[in-house]
Amino acid sequence: MVEQPPEEHISGPDEAAVQRRSGTGPVVAEAERELADVLAGVLDTQRVPVDGHFFTDLGANSLVMAQFCARVRKRDDLPSPSMKDIYRHPTIRGLAAALVEHAPDPSGSTGACAKAAEPARPLPPVARASSLKHFLCGVAQCAVFLVYSLVTGFVSARGYEWISTGSGLADVYLRSLIFGGIAFTVMITVPVLAKWLLIGRWKPGEFPVWGLKYVRFWIVKVLLHANPMVFLVENPLYVLYLRLLGARIGKGVTILSHSVPVCTDLLTIGAGTVIRKDSFFLGYRAHTGRIQTGRITLGREVFIGEKTVLDIDTSMGDGAQLGHSSSLHRGQAVPDGAHWHGSPAQPTQTEYVRVAPARCGTGRRTWFGLMTLVQLYLLYIPLAVGGVYMLFTQVPAIGKRLDPQTSSLSPSQLLSDALFLSSVLFFGFLVLGLLALCTLPRLAGLVVRPDRVYPLYGLHFAVHRATARMTNMKFFTWLFGDSSFIVHYLRGIGYDLSQVEQTGSNFGTEVQHESPLLVTVGTGTMIADGLSLLNAEYSSTSFRLSRTVIGPRNFLGNNIAYPAGGRTGDNCLLATKVMVPLDGEVREGVGLLGSPSFEIPRSVERDARFDDLRTGDTLRRRLASKNRYNLRSMALMLGARWLHTFALTLLALASVDLYGVAGDVVIAVYLALTLTLSTVHYVLVERFVTRFRRLQPQLCSIYDPVFWRHERVWKVPDHYLNLFNGTPFKALVWRLLGVRIGRRVFDDGCYLTERTLTTIGDDCMLNAGSKIQCHSQEDGTFKSAETALGAACTLGVAAHVHYGVTLGDGAVLAADSFLMKGEEMPPRTHWGGNPAVDMPEAAGPPAGDRATASNAADARVATAS
Repeated sequence: MVEQPPEEHISGPDEAAVQRRSGTGPVVAEAERELADVLAGVLDTQRVPVDGHFFTDLGANSLVMAQFCARVRKRDDLPSPSMKDIYRHPTIRGLAAALVEHAPDPSGSTGACAKAAEPARPLPPVARASSLKHFLCGVAQCAVFLVYSLVTGFVSARGYEWISTGSGLADVYLRSLIFGGIAFTVMITVPVLAKWLLIGRWKPGEFPVWGLKYVRFWIVKVLLHANPMVFLVENPLYVLYLRLLGARIGKGVTILSHSVPVCTDLLTIGAGTVIRKDSFFLGYRAHTGRIQTGRITLGREVFIGEKTVLDIDTSMGDGAQLGHSSSLHRGQAVPDGAHWHGSPAQPTQTEYVRVAPARCGTGRRTWFGLMTLVQLYLLYIPLAVGGVYMLFTQVPAIGKRLDPQTSSLSPSQLLSDALFLSSVLFFGFLVLGLLALCTLPRLAGLVVRPDRVYPLYGLHFAVHRATARMTNMKFFTWLFGDSSFIVHYLRGIGYDLSQVEQTGSNFGTEVQHESPLLVTVGTGTMIADGLSLLNAEYSSTSFRLSRTVIGPRNFLGNNIAYPAGGRTGDNCLLATKVMVPLDGEVREGVGLLGSPSFEIPRSVERDARFDDLRTGDTLRRRLASKNRYNLRSMALMLGARWLHTFALTLLALASVDLYGVAGDVVIAVYLALTLTLSTVHYVLVERFVTRFRRLQPQLCSIYDPVFWRHERVWKVPDHYLNLFNGTPFKALVWRLLGVRIGRRVFDDGCYLTERTLTTIGDDCMLNAGSKIQCHSQEDGTFKSAETALGAACTLGVAAHVHYGVTLGDGAVLAADSFLMKGEEMPPRTHWGGNPAVDMPEAAGPPAGDRATASNAADARVATAS
């Protein structure tokens, strides 16, 4: 049975989320009969009672109801319901009455209660590049990479030779400082020069992918992402760097997101604005075969929450706030002082700046930036460069090869040296890393105390950010996640996990936090991948650490930002990409879906069918078997990673052996071979884990060995994939991994969880941060199914597509949207929202209005500066 409150409450406006059509609205009785017939067909039964509750009485689930909505959508004589309508009106009678009430009348008027429709932007025709242009673009990108590798090799070789002539430790330090300092300065200067030389000033517009202008765009984007300045995000120096790239940024701006804006001339940020981490404000998007660029304008004292997306041609007025897990779609503008949240955003009364201000002026920011430069140039860079030199000269396995008097060593010596070095480096990192993570955060906790307001850019801020970076290291959550052992690791770094009810899948492989010492998770709670615990709150001048508490017996889906003060209690299901509420009553015994969130049933009958495996002796036996299997998976993946380290070490030693013959060319070839070797290695590992077979759709318990084998596939490292973003080679790698993928697919950073269950058609556009997830896990039940994208589909920035989904040819899913399991998008439609519904893109303000707003914001920035 479904666990839910006696009266289901849906937050938000009362009107149904109905997609209106032209034509005559059906009478209620006829609508009831037609809708009941459609649902009976989906449920494969003869009759459906019109008063039967979809979930409690009829035994349906969200996947079944998504299929029902898809069938209704194909009927011209019925209005189209959304999944929000299904949850708000969970009977045929209630749904029919709501749909008929809000259907258009015969005269074409939408009625007094209906909202006026906004002007829609028609979908442009898809710009399809030729296969020749696609091929030539790949050749040009490969040539750029090889030239970059050659230049890097030449500079590295000359630098090593110059440092090696130093006499004594002090001289080596000085030479390392000079060479490293110059190299660092050049590395951060080259992207600025490339941007101004290749692009000039970015302007709103569009251009086709795979063409010459796209190649110039890609070069600038890649150089910005390979720029060491990305390590200085959160620092005032990063804001200055964006200004050098053309961004208009006022005083006192704090940027915590590592998403690098590319079209910087189109970015305007007023004084005192705060942008939280994992936010996208790129200034461009890939759309229907083109790269489209547009302005993003933020006024003074604006707050941008975590896991947000600002699409092109969006703006926020002075003092405006955009909540966590929210987005502004193209053309949206938040007025001065307004608070908005949701995807797409809508007005709210929620206050998102929850920390008092502190004294943090220009002098403090300048001092912090200067101290960063001093540490960087006098400590970190010399230690890094000098450390590499000392490694080359003091480690016999490397030093003797660099000695011109040494003859070529035998293969057996090469193998033994590579075996020794790779083992020391890999397993030394493993042991020392665990020791550091289990001790240093607690020492830092003595410096930065919870519930105290500290100014930004001081000792407390530096200690806090260093702790967050260190404890969010992905290697160990990757290693221990999806197993019983993740609980011990998280406790070791400081999590309070109460009385753990071990399930073998308490946490996934991706979980992050601001402070590990201020996290409490209740008994019996299970958490999927992508959880971000927001236990630090920021203003433009201050920050405060606060405890984040997740109640007992909860289940959290993928990609959730859970803030301190989240209003959920015991026994809640938080769906994928849900926006956790910060106000109102504490939700208990319900599910939450969407952004902004609304209540849904906590569970359904299908998800409870394996509950007998989660108790008593059966659970103990199955859990013990799962733990043994997970241990073998961890050993296998550690072995695969060590083998990768060994192969790279062997290649490095062989390159050093040839250094005297070819010099800098050897270094360049090594960089290219490293990328190729890493890709081939992990592709083979994944295909080996899947036994060179395709995954099959599943509905099973998490204690079924079929699920354990699926978990093992998730553990195969795939970080190397990001190096191919925006190139034709990304689709080639996906194809090697088993994806059914068409020609000329543009992938700017999409992630596919189950490669062999995914089908992608020709000329699709996959934006940065988008995700196709062909599975779902709710409590102890695992479900997976195939997802297919037709030709020329577009997935917006950070869009999330669930399992069992079909997108018709030319369909567009807007930024930050969540397309739920089982949905079917008709061809040439534009959907958006969380959950996604048919939502034509608004035409937005005229170009003149946007220019006026931008000029006004620029004036405010100039005044603040």
